Amino acid sequence: MEWLAATDYGMAREILQRGVALIYLIAFISTLNQFLALAGEHGLLPVPRLLRGRGARGPSLFSRMGYSDRKLSTVCIAGCVMSGVLVLGLPQMGPPWLPLAGFLALWGLYMSIVNVGQIFYGFGWEMLLLEAGFTVGLLGSRQVPPPQTILLLIAWLVFRLEFGAGMIKWRGDQAWRNLTAMYYHHQTQPMPGPFSRLAHLAPRWWHRCEAAGNHGAQLVVPFLLFAPQPIASIAAGIVIATQLWLVATGNFAWLNWITIVLAFCRVSDPVLHRIIPWLPPEGVPPAEAPVWWTVVVLAGTVILAVASIPALRNLFSPHQRMNASFNRWQLGNAYGAFGTVTRERIEVVIEGTEDEAPDEASWREYGFKGKPGDVDRRPRQFAPYHLRLDWMMWFLPFDSIHQRWFHALLSRLLEADARTLALLRHDPFSGRPPRFVRVLTYRYRFATAAEHRSTGAVWVRDRRLLVIGPVLRQ
Repeated sequence: MEWLAATDYGMAREILQRGVALIYLIAFISTLNQFLALAGEHGLLPVPRLLRGRGARGPSLFSRMGYSDRKLSTVCIAGCVMSGVLVLGLPQMGPPWLPLAGFLALWGLYMSIVNVGQIFYGFGWEMLLLEAGFTVGLLGSRQVPPPQTILLLIAWLVFRLEFGAGMIKWRGDQAWRNLTAMYYHHQTQPMPGPFSRLAHLAPRWWHRCEAAGNHGAQLVVPFLLFAPQPIASIAAGIVIATQLWLVATGNFAWLNWITIVLAFCRVSDPVLHRIIPWLPPEGVPPAEAPVWWTVVVLAGTVILAVASIPALRNLFSPHQRMNASFNRWQLGNAYGAFGTVTRERIEVVIEGTEDEAPDEASWREYGFKGKPGDVDRRPRQFAPYHLRLDWMMWFLPFDSIHQRWFHALLSRLLEADARTLALLRHDPFSGRPPRFVRVLTYRYRFATAAEHRSTGAVWVRDRRLLVIGPVLRQ
């Protein structure tokens, strides 16, 4: 079937499959490093307790074979090996079903983790990675041309991601409609990056341009992804450029990086060779796909198209849902982010002391890897790596601070639990258990240029408030 073959997208397939596999590798490494402390047998929200109660929120290997920390580590190592092999492109050299089998394995393994990870795995980029992995596997190997329908479905995924985010903003906070949202965003986003302060201190006219440009990139450009070439490649280039700006000014785990990878579905080989002339020349065109593979591709196309019908309705619903899955398999999802912009940054700070009398104690602050704390410390770049505990700390001021996982965190700090302390940047007690801990909140803002020159501080904090404690070690 010649109409199904997209022979000008061989390089796009390489970028899509290897790029998504690389994100999977990062996701499994992140899980291997953090899951046991967050949701392991002795974690803040233990999976065994979840499975004894309401159970996993969807299909999971752990629902069938039970959970243990060793099994979780085995799943992560298997995921790392499989994703690493796909990054190297080895399955892509074999028959067309081989990359599909590899990506389906990644999809199943990671879905098993997400569905028991509870709030620590409740982010939109988790379901985005799952859907992307399932979809790019259907691109097949180098033995067959990339299927046109699958490339269009990946473009449809980018459309839902970008247009959904644009609509949730336009329908949500008035600050997006009056172009003032970026007055606040760089300062109040969940985890600022090294250049967030410079972006925040830019003049207000630039922030208004940022907001207007965001509307254009998310509400207009996505439609052009389905235009003929070279317009589709230009539209993809705009998506990539805007995502690179977000990479430079924040830490949104792998959300921006996977969007960049997926946008290459609309960059044709001739356009890519004009942009990067030193790319290796195109080889011999692959042979026509066998009938059985065409049947597999068309079946996958129908499954993904039907699964995304609820997401299509959601895009145009006045009650649009953000980052929602409409089926157990997390395919055809709805996406979106930052429908509301926070005007003030409230940070939760945890302190401990070894002194006997808390009223006269010398209190020392725990340092987190990514979230603001020390006012003199410049934010670091962590994305596409996901610091899950740091992200959850950002949500605390918007909800009740008295959440089960947070009180469990305070208990682990009082115990000087090694796995929990490994999630932090700085333990002021060098592994010793403190006698008391307490929780404070502050309002944070970026230091102005004058304040930074005077004191060297990156942040200024005030409005100190004691919200929990002191809590005594039992």
